[in-house]
Amino acid sequence: MSARRAAVRAGTAIALAGAPVCLLSPSASASASAGRGDAVAFTIKDTRITESSGLAASSLHRGVVYTHNDSGGVPKVYALGPDGRVVAVLTLAGAGARDWEAMAIGKDGRGRPAIFVADIGDNLGGAWPYVTVYRIPEPARLVSQALPATRFRMKYEDGPRNAETMMINPRTNRLYIASKLFGGKVYEAPARLRTGGSNVLRQVGDAPPIATDGAFAPDGRTCVIRTYFGARLYSVGADGRPAKTIKSLDLPRQVQGESVTYTPDGRSLLVGSEGVNQPVYRLPLPEEARPSPASSPGSAGAGHDTTSGRRDATNTRMALFLALAIAGAVGYGLVQRRR
Repeated sequence: MSARRAAVRAGTAIALAGAPVCLLSPSASASASAGRGDAVAFTIKDTRITESSGLAASSLHRGVVYTHNDSGGVPKVYALGPDGRVVAVLTLAGAGARDWEAMAIGKDGRGRPAIFVADIGDNLGGAWPYVTVYRIPEPARLVSQALPATRFRMKYEDGPRNAETMMINPRTNRLYIASKLFGGKVYEAPARLRTGGSNVLRQVGDAPPIATDGAFAPDGRTCVIRTYFGARLYSVGADGRPAKTIKSLDLPRQVQGESVTYTPDGRSLLVGSEGVNQPVYRLPLPEEARPSPASSPGSAGAGHDTTSGRRDATNTRMALFLALAIAGAVGYGLVQRRR
């Protein structure tokens, strides 16, 4: 996000002292997480990817994970191989890249695999009257190419807001966005998106404070929403929406953790960060959230975690420190610009 990038460049390390997770260098982040036993799935070393802000595991190509840069970039999706190297660059023809914040795999109108990218960031918390989600077909042959982008305009029923989380339920192909607020909310898009006019996003639930990304499991039984400091696992109700909290998860320390996706087998999460040479970690899911041939939709909710409230309170305090620091940095930048 451009505001946080400006904050770092303005030298706000002191202001961020209350949120040390965002101050780690790439090497320090990897060392701290390695000490916890988290496994590095791969490291993104390509010099074109400096602000990886979304992850999505391919539905067609084994071992491939897609990512994209954050604001101020170009409308490109990078396909990463198992070693983290770029194997193809997909350019979204006809798309813009104002503030890309998330991505997910879904289907097009004919049921074919598609890549969705969410241009939903709003650093000023309500400056944009609408946001945009783009869709391109997931190519059967993975080579660098330009693909026509279908554009969907989105509007929140209760007014503009900042968001960095987009998820697609693989069972219903329905799209969800979580706002990035202390009182975060989950919004549901219409069952069928239209390219003309606006698609109204309606509030259907709550989200963790300062949500930075989320994803549905490949089997649609669970979903996850992450923040800078942790993540929350949910069961998915019969209506396809995030339902009860299963468990709160600790995440590896990262420079600026903004991405998460499930592995194709649904047994682990991949979590990434903005920054140069950032590792993507693989976190095994707790047993109650893993797929099972005998499980039924919603059964994952049986393992409700009574400690999640305490963890969420800690995360909220840490998020408050970060938000105050960001606000101060943005104000500092505006003053400097006026001078």
